[in-house]
Amino acid sequence: MPYNIRIIGTYPPRRCGIGTFSRDLANSLEHFAGEVGYIRVAAIDKDNLPYHIPVDLIIEQYNPQSWLHATKEIIARAGESKNKTVVLLQHEYGLDPDDKGNDCRGTNYVNMAKAFTEKGLTTLVYLHTVLDDPDEHQRKVILDLSRYSSGLIVTTESAIKILVSPLYGIERDKIKHIDHGIRMEHPSQYDRLMIKEKYGLVNHFVVTTIGLLSPDKGIQYSIRGFGKFINESLTPQQRNSIVYLIAGQCHPEFVKSDNGDALKRFQQLLDQSLSEANVRWCKVNSLNGVEFDKYDVVFLDAFIEEKMLLELYGFTNVMLLPYLNMQQISSGILADTLGSGRIAIATKFRYALELIHSNQKCPPGAIIGRHARGILVDSGEQGVEQIAQALDYLVFNQSKRLLMEKQSHQRGYQMSWENTAWALLQHIDFLSEENRIHTGRGLTFKREKFSTYQQAKDIKHFDTIDDKDKTE
Repeated sequence: MPYNIRIIGTYPPRRCGIGTFSRDLANSLEHFAGEVGYIRVAAIDKDNLPYHIPVDLIIEQYNPQSWLHATKEIIARAGESKNKTVVLLQHEYGLDPDDKGNDCRGTNYVNMAKAFTEKGLTTLVYLHTVLDDPDEHQRKVILDLSRYSSGLIVTTESAIKILVSPLYGIERDKIKHIDHGIRMEHPSQYDRLMIKEKYGLVNHFVVTTIGLLSPDKGIQYSIRGFGKFINESLTPQQRNSIVYLIAGQCHPEFVKSDNGDALKRFQQLLDQSLSEANVRWCKVNSLNGVEFDKYDVVFLDAFIEEKMLLELYGFTNVMLLPYLNMQQISSGILADTLGSGRIAIATKFRYALELIHSNQKCPPGAIIGRHARGILVDSGEQGVEQIAQALDYLVFNQSKRLLMEKQSHQRGYQMSWENTAWALLQHIDFLSEENRIHTGRGLTFKREKFSTYQQAKDIKHFDTIDDKDKTE
């Protein structure tokens, strides 16, 4: 019997990374008609946006009664269907205010998980943020979500290590790793050329940063790193054939913060970085007609729709992710970069360490990832020189760059959204089967005498083995 899938999180048209994730997950699940009944979304909203199917419920983010009403409605609808309902909670602290409207301090997700589980609904929680230095509230929320759900889903192996550590102490079998999906397959060289022809970029090497902008995205440092590279390594003629495209508007939440003063400070910071980098730059709202020969840095100040987003991946040679948040455990941009067969220069945030360096220890400095899928650099000020160094290596070593593209695509191919959706459905099947197993587990023994083996000192759990032990 197929499952009905209920996703709870943000959803387009709200401009939010989790909304994009929810949409792509819903779209991929639709491919499995035999395993999935209907897919519906309860969208967390705060701007009274217009929604369409699969959204059938709207949760007013700052209205506690709206969360409660949605919970009751989901339970009622699940009871009316012959198919089993599976709830997928997309958890992010920033979407969970308390009853007084204080951001990040709520327990709405926990309350939902508890209510659904008590009514027998399989409830899985996607953790989009896993902190290794949580405050007591943040820690308790994760523990409660684990307690009141059928399981936690994370997109990185490193998140598992944090969750099973003494900090949280969550049992390993309560956590499932499923890759973040990617949207596109590897564009052929013809496709890349065709897209470059469309925008007048045929004879250009394109470095790109994509996403909603804010200070923690780090572009104030990547601009300076790019400037160092073109001023140090390129002749004036070569300089006309390379461009750094920064595509995306400032994050809507950031624009509104601090009565707009934060945005003004950020713009001043960017102006200072552009000046220090000694680059020619412009800001446009469309790439059509841009004379790229005349500029080193081009800001595409527009919300990037899906078609344009895929074209950006298509014509990019190197994707630059200079993020400052080293705790970030998920990045759709990085996942899609690998899926597109493109090389990333990324700071050493958790997700980048996993995809590019297989979670191995990473020393300071610019490092080619373990499987040569990209180059890792330090964040902030110390990364400026390293970004320039990494660009120099990739621009002037075409054969190595093309090999790295192949390595990227090889990993990205495993991360298609259909593969991700199928892994999720298999996990749901596994949980359902586990719930049906009641007998045959054997007797439960209670220790009644001392044994020299009871401490099991010589048996190591893999999660506790450090890198030195693994190499011995």
